[in-house]
Amino acid sequence: MTLPAGWHARRPTLDDVPAILTVAHAADTFAIGYPDFDADDVRDALTAPNVDPERDSWVVTDPDGALVAWAILQNETGTGREFVDVLVDPDRGAEVRGPLLARQLERVAERAAERGLPALTVRCPAYPPERRWAAELTDAGFKVVKRYQLMRRSLAGLPGEPPPPPPGVTVRPVRPGDESELRDFHRIYDTAFRDTPDYEPLPYDRWRARIEVDPAWDEWFVAEVDGRPAGVLRSSDQALDRNEGWVRVLAVLPGNRRRGVGAALLSHAFARYVEKGRESVGLGVDLANPTAPLSLYRSVGLREVRWVDMYERVVPAAGV
Repeated sequence: MTLPAGWHARRPTLDDVPAILTVAHAADTFAIGYPDFDADDVRDALTAPNVDPERDSWVVTDPDGALVAWAILQNETGTGREFVDVLVDPDRGAEVRGPLLARQLERVAERAAERGLPALTVRCPAYPPERRWAAELTDAGFKVVKRYQLMRRSLAGLPGEPPPPPPGVTVRPVRPGDESELRDFHRIYDTAFRDTPDYEPLPYDRWRARIEVDPAWDEWFVAEVDGRPAGVLRSSDQALDRNEGWVRVLAVLPGNRRRGVGAALLSHAFARYVEKGRESVGLGVDLANPTAPLSLYRSVGLREVRWVDMYERVVPAAGV
């Protein structure tokens, strides 16, 4: 890794979390207008499955010894694509973003060889203000493969009770202590997303272990059509620092789409967020998803507020 004179790269430790968070906040504020990371997010990234900080992550300090950049390679499932994040302080660390990307691509090549694969696909996001980063990704052989749209609405004035669902549709909170219910939840989610080009299936046992970190079961909902589970909604607490409810997953079985199931699930989630005093609600939409229901989201008051492009390239395995 080639860095300017006086700059140094090293592997991070958990002691670096506060300094990394400062960089992440500066990077987020430049890219999206507000901090979108907290200390737990940094710690979780460094201790996530399939991440070895001694091999998959770097930090860079400037000549004054200040930490100004952090790069991490992630792949929660250990299969499929790799994801690279390179976060820099835009005022002090922009010069080292490209070199960090190059080093992380070398690590992707190593990981491909370790897994016995001829190559691995790697992705990196870039937001509209990050024009220099987008150019660096392009120069490194990346191409835009999809766009994610952020949608949001205010909850001000929204009643705490959802409107009645369509005939034959009922919505209720998930029963977290009922294993068969959770299996139905997973089945609906898995089935609904099978027609999404980038979907990577996760077996029930691994999915079940991962959702244990989500404590807000009362913000998860199941919709039934004529008494049969047909749709699910999963919330996340990732936007609580903005007092915002976040819809992480909305899934409706193909045979039950366009019957008002999705709108009913969203209305119940919105009402629960209002009950908890949330000020707004947000969600992200993969515009490459052939079932991405922008018209549905707009019908319940959500509006497009920001987008991010996902860049991708294929990295041959080391030695290939």
